[in-house]
Amino acid sequence: MATLAEVRALHDLPLPELLYRAHSMHREHHRTDEVQLCSLLSVKTGGCPEDCSYCPQSSHYDTEVSAEKSLSVSDVLQVAARARAGGATRFCMGAAWREVKEGPAFDQVLEMVRGVRALGLEACCTLGMLTGDQAHRLKEAGLTAYNHNLDTSRDHYRSIISTRTYDDRLNTLQAVRDAGITVCSGGIIGMGESIDDRCELLRTLAALDPPPESVPVNALVPVAGTPLGSLPSVDPLELVRMVATARILLPRARVRLSAGRLALSREAQLLCFFAGANSIFYGEKLLTAPNPDFSEDQALLAAAGLKAASAEIV
Repeated sequence: MATLAEVRALHDLPLPELLYRAHSMHREHHRTDEVQLCSLLSVKTGGCPEDCSYCPQSSHYDTEVSAEKSLSVSDVLQVAARARAGGATRFCMGAAWREVKEGPAFDQVLEMVRGVRALGLEACCTLGMLTGDQAHRLKEAGLTAYNHNLDTSRDHYRSIISTRTYDDRLNTLQAVRDAGITVCSGGIIGMGESIDDRCELLRTLAALDPPPESVPVNALVPVAGTPLGSLPSVDPLELVRMVATARILLPRARVRLSAGRLALSREAQLLCFFAGANSIFYGEKLLTAPNPDFSEDQALLAAAGLKAASAEIV
């Protein structure tokens, strides 16, 4: 397994060389003419007891996001059907919970998963921490993937979140893996971390056995009222380097170009695709963060000669 020094050396290659290596790896393991379209919906917004410094859904911060009731199963499935009609093949459902609690709310999520799968879509959830038994119940309902991001390196993590440990996150990923659900885990850049922190995040993900099938790469979307709300935007070329390094270290994973895409030019997004990103989140919102709308993304893919990937699990 690569050391931090080796990952850093890779990340710091002259950009043309890094892109060449990443694109070569991408061509070896994936189709280069397609991008998976994923849609993400917040099924329970706001009021989260965690203190993640980047998140406007935290109850610790005064932001424009307020706590809302959970969406109904029928409302969620209507959104999922529209996403499918727009070309999405994976539908992700997020709830602003610290952890999954037994009861009607979790039962409702299980029903949402069953409904999304019945539409022929891959189903993904991000619900916070969960137990092994809960992971198995999600698997029985048909869940395709579970998202639980590591966010950053272990060292930097403690300056971003105090209400949950890094090992809590790793334990949830293990419960997901043990239940036979594919793992979606990535991170966020632009949170005041060092380049070594970014490289250590990728090294940690690549060292998981087996590594995640899905790796979202996010750029911080600063939100007023959060501790990170005044940080500057990420340089697009830093995001390109992160995508390229992720592609080389995690050759078989879908590298998902996620939050922060609204701040990227079309050319920067295409550079990320060349570097190995082969999935985007599709729709006007990523939980509460703004995102390009359907028509913009359809125009981008058409201009690049790219097509939407078909569902991998039906």
